[in-house]
Amino acid sequence: MGSRQIEFVIADNPPNRLDKALSRDVPAEATLSRTRLARLIVAGSVTVDGVVVDDPKAKVAEDAVIVVSVEEAEDSHIGPEDISLDVVYEDDDLIVVNKPVGMVVHPAPGTPSGTLVNALLHHCGENLSGVGGVKRPGIVHRIDKETSGLLVVAKSDVAHQGLAKQFEKHTVERYYRAICYGVPDANDPRLRGIKGTSFEPGNILKLTTQLARHKHDRQKQAVMFQGGRHAVTRARIVEPFGNPGVVALVECWLETGRTHQIRVHMAHAGHGLVGDPTYGGKRKLAAKSLAPAAHDALRAFPRQALHAAVLGFVHPVTGEEMRFEAPMPEDMEALMVKLRLSAGA
Repeated sequence: MGSRQIEFVIADNPPNRLDKALSRDVPAEATLSRTRLARLIVAGSVTVDGVVVDDPKAKVAEDAVIVVSVEEAEDSHIGPEDISLDVVYEDDDLIVVNKPVGMVVHPAPGTPSGTLVNALLHHCGENLSGVGGVKRPGIVHRIDKETSGLLVVAKSDVAHQGLAKQFEKHTVERYYRAICYGVPDANDPRLRGIKGTSFEPGNILKLTTQLARHKHDRQKQAVMFQGGRHAVTRARIVEPFGNPGVVALVECWLETGRTHQIRVHMAHAGHGLVGDPTYGGKRKLAAKSLAPAAHDALRAFPRQALHAAVLGFVHPVTGEEMRFEAPMPEDMEALMVKLRLSAGA
């Protein structure tokens, strides 16, 4: 396997750690993140004034000559698979896809194949320039297996770093469409009494809590108010269904991006998502609130009714503002058709 040598000089007033100093002064075109540089240091791939230094915490003086040896990107151990993809946008640095229901994003012990990554490896082929030293797509965010919608994936190291920073700073625009039980309205006094809930102008429900793994079920997330990770979700009513309203199409958007965040938060507010086997459950609704066909459709809906509908970000290479929308999936559209039927139908 070939390698390339990156040589540069430490500038004035360097940080007190080698990895931080390298991250500050390494040429931008090298597209090496601080994490990648730290790994290269530990691997013995960095020399300071001709001497190998393998401690990321080592001190370094200004004017020191740095040489970083970087191996060319190797092939991923994950195999490419010829799986059809709904590509919304693609260029040399990134790709935006509309993920279908039932597809896992990344291989795991329970799903070693058939994932979005397997499909992208086949689709992109030799156009992957390497992320973290490996020819693989850079996954910067995920959506659940049974959630449909938009994902952006990096094809190069520079795109991966740029997108990751935007997600870390919570500047990426992400809007979801969901069908939930109940109608989350500011006039509902029950909602006012739930800890972590508030309303903003425009009848926007705001949910502010901490989220962490459930104490007794490691596959679930749980709302907390001490410990865990800060999480903020907003939701507004798009269309209520029933007379009176017993189900609603809502638009949710994320200030933070935590595992299962929308599903957990909406359930916490008493508005669990239709079809959600983990948090939403089944609801017994008044027989006259919806048409019989609507009741049947709700009971039969096989997954959480959640769709990542809008994705917006700044292109990490060109600086262009990008925004994409994905239409509602067929199963959610069909459910709403049934929900719009009159109770007497």
